[in-house]
Amino acid sequence: MGSYYYLAAQLPYLVYGQGVPMSSAAFKALAADTMSSQEAKILDYCTLDPTSYSDDRKTPSAFINRFWEWEQALRLNIAKSRSVKIKRENSGSLDAPDYPADAAAVAKNALAIESPLEAEIYLDKARWDAIESFQGINSFSENAMYAYLLKLLLMERRIAFKTEEGFNEYKELYTAILGSKTEG
Repeated sequence: MGSYYYLAAQLPYLVYGQGVPMSSAAFKALAADTMSSQEAKILDYCTLDPTSYSDDRKTPSAFINRFWEWEQALRLNIAKSRSVKIKRENSGSLDAPDYPADAAAVAKNALAIESPLEAEIYLDKARWDAIESFQGINSFSENAMYAYLLKLLLMERRIAFKTEEGFNEYKELYTAILGSKTEG
């Protein structure tokens, strides 16, 4: 359990919704030079998809385990709610945990949002808030470094939304142009 004053002091402050100040890969390279080898290896567990490590579902980090538990509860509650909404058979058999309670509430609120993009943005903001709550108050701990990486991953994910949004606008424009050529 290290203290990372020098590493933390070098890092730009992250604000949800703003641009990515560095890539997650650049952060991992910077952190690997400063962190103990054991703690640096744990950076590989920092992912927004807890199902990518399905072997034992536990990491050496209580912080990451807690985030994964929250994320898994969120995903299961979304899946169950969607299943019930479309009246899928056996939708009641999906085991969606009530704990952490805020994950279940976030899932319910996200499904009430009509725009899929806005729902994803809402979910990512909830993820950001969960990461901050699990991180604790020590800004110079290994947990703070893992939280920083997870937040960078969320910021990179947000960039993909903007790319997708731009691509959709492009398709609409292209279709409109093609439509006007066939009419004239």
